[in-house]
Amino acid sequence: MAATKRERDYARKRQAKWEERRARARARRQRVAAVVAGVAVLALVGTLLVVGLAGNRSATADDSAAQSPAASPAATSAACATGSTEAREGFSLPDPSAAEDRTWTATVDLCAGDEESQVTLELDGAKAPQAVASFVSLARQGYFDDTSCHRLTTDGIYVLQCGDPTGTGSGGPGYSFGPIENAPADDVYPAGTLAMARVGGDGSSMGSQFFLVYQDSTIPSDAAGGYTVFGRITSGLDVVQAVADAGVAGGLADGPPAAPVTIEGVETQ
Repeated sequence: MAATKRERDYARKRQAKWEERRARARARRQRVAAVVAGVAVLALVGTLLVVGLAGNRSATADDSAAQSPAASPAATSAACATGSTEAREGFSLPDPSAAEDRTWTATVDLCAGDEESQVTLELDGAKAPQAVASFVSLARQGYFDDTSCHRLTTDGIYVLQCGDPTGTGSGGPGYSFGPIENAPADDVYPAGTLAMARVGGDGSSMGSQFFLVYQDSTIPSDAAGGYTVFGRITSGLDVVQAVADAGVAGGLADGPPAAPVTIEGVETQ
């Protein structure tokens, strides 16, 4: 398929996904607005009730507080959609030259817990051309859309891992690549680092899974070396930190985040 036709297909898919995400966002806002409006009505009714009671007896400040309904965070939030768990394979590994030896920007639309937000990434196509070419290609084909970030670690190393459509940690695009690119010599991955996940001891097992470092971490090299660093977070680190602050499901130190995270889409330029 000619590059121009493929690009048009990608553009149509991205536009359709963008419109779908915007529609979901509008629906969420409308649900929240409806709940807030309902709470406001209840608050007004409660206030009138207290005023009516005050005509018969003297209401204390505590009485008023007890009888005035207040909106709870849970009542006004709209939960994120659950990420897909279906395998997505059959993709082709692009040539490293597709990274164009330049810096790219990727905007990741997230729904974390019950809040929509964005994380902006800077991708280093000069230092990690194969990883960047793969990430950009997958993003443009909608591979990451509606996928979950399946792993959070909160002890020793501090990362949020994403990029597996199955949400199990074992999924990928149907290809793997190596060798490792741009790994830090001192094994230190500063907060904001964007790196590729891989199988331990196998430097040619990278695919679609990546991790976001939210706190300075020392990740020891293994027999294969370190981990490919292909970019950094330029905005939205606080979003990842908030996910980490909510902890791991079940109170563990390594597992699914307690506040579910769904990647709604990724735009690259």
